[in-house]
Amino acid sequence: MKPGDAVTIHQLLGRIAYFHTLFIEPALTSRKQPRAGEACCNHMNTVGYRQPDVGTVASSAWAVLDEIATTLGEHLRLCPNSGHQCCAACRIAASGAAIAQAWAVTEHRSYGLLLPAAPLVWTCRATAATRLALIFTQQHGTPCRTLAQAETPAADLLPNSGALPLTGELLALWRDPLAATRRPVVSWLNYCTDLNDIHRVLQQGGTTK
Repeated sequence: MKPGDAVTIHQLLGRIAYFHTLFIEPALTSRKQPRAGEACCNHMNTVGYRQPDVGTVASSAWAVLDEIATTLGEHLRLCPNSGHQCCAACRIAASGAAIAQAWAVTEHRSYGLLLPAAPLVWTCRATAATRLALIFTQQHGTPCRTLAQAETPAADLLPNSGALPLTGELLALWRDPLAATRRPVVSWLNYCTDLNDIHRVLQQGGTTK
């Protein structure tokens, strides 16, 4: 990674935390327990296979994803043997997926839309998981078998930021965040204080200020 890339990553992680605290958290309704997901790299039946564990996450700025995800109830799907020995990249992927799903569901509910269909939920989860975990592995130099085998959703299946501004921007920001021409996105979302504000803008046809 180039000098300054860590700063960009920290800015983008901070934007996730900011959006979640300001917009999503006050509107969350799911309080169920996390579900069991697929086994992480370190808990697969693969002899001798071992990746850096969750301690790598806890000691970095990436910990904010884990902190947010633990509040998301059933949206979070952890390794059945979840603990400090789990693959760090797999944990980032699980947290990212939970955040994307929670945001999509909350936006739909808050804007008076029908709850998202299963394909859209899967697309949001898979895209966020892959994009966040990929940047994590690049920063820490830690390959992840699960990430390498992950299926990448087609771009045309991603939610439109004109319909789901928060979820759309989350996915767009992490598409290629370290490219020379990329910077943290500044948009009209910065002028909103809650989901009601966002809904009003959407009803008015959006803005580019």
